[in-house]
Amino acid sequence: MAKRGLDIGAEIDALFQRSLAEFTGARNALAKRLKNEGRTLDAERVKALTKPPAPAWAVNQLYWQDPKAIDRLLTLGERIRKAQTGQLKNADLRALLDEKKQMTAALLANASAILEKAGHTPSDDSLRRVSTTLESLAAWGHMEGVPKPGRLTAELDPPGFDTLAALMGGKEHKGEKVLLFRPKPVEDAPATRARLQEAVQTAEKTLREAHRNAERAESALAKANARAATVEKQKQEVEARYTEAKEAVRQASSDARKTAQALADAERALTRAKGALDT
Repeated sequence: MAKRGLDIGAEIDALFQRSLAEFTGARNALAKRLKNEGRTLDAERVKALTKPPAPAWAVNQLYWQDPKAIDRLLTLGERIRKAQTGQLKNADLRALLDEKKQMTAALLANASAILEKAGHTPSDDSLRRVSTTLESLAAWGHMEGVPKPGRLTAELDPPGFDTLAALMGGKEHKGEKVLLFRPKPVEDAPATRARLQEAVQTAEKTLREAHRNAERAESALAKANARAATVEKQKQEVEARYTEAKEAVRQASSDARKTAQALADAERALTRAKGALDT
């Protein structure tokens, strides 16, 4: 009889929260333990998990650090899709897109910090792949059978034209249970294709603006760091001058006391000399 252990879902979640350097060893150790416990199917499931590339790993960490933020992104993606198809009445599509742009930019900045802290260079290419994966998650939303945030083992591509047509047409779509989506496009009616192309152009524009915002934020951070370094240097110089001034005051005070003492001694000596002269 198989031994009862922790919930396999919780164990997999814990695995994906590890660093990339620890992932493979921890996965193999978990699979071996599960097999020894007689949980053969769970062991095979864990063994099949592949180590995610750094951008996908960063998106996973975004989820584990703040799952509500990713959930808001997915929910907002669904609202945008419904607004584009007229299912969300009186919706301000531009405002929704602006909100998603700001949300994605904030997540992208956090992902950059996560990568850097873990020793992975947040290059332009890595951040672009993080941004594409975030955009893809938003496009998929909360649909059944699509990649689960926090457990990505690969970067994501946006839904293909056929899937977008189903989504924008309000049809139910059951996604394949895989983590990398590259569905082949199918021929659509001209009107549908034009609408999809417009949606793609909007997504590309949003992505470009997110990159620009990230670059501006990085530039502002660099300027702020430089200013902070200058102020710190000025502070140190002021503190040094203050220390020198205090030392000068102390020395002057000591000299003044010595001078006053010498003057008093001279006055007493003069008085004694006068007294001796008059005697």
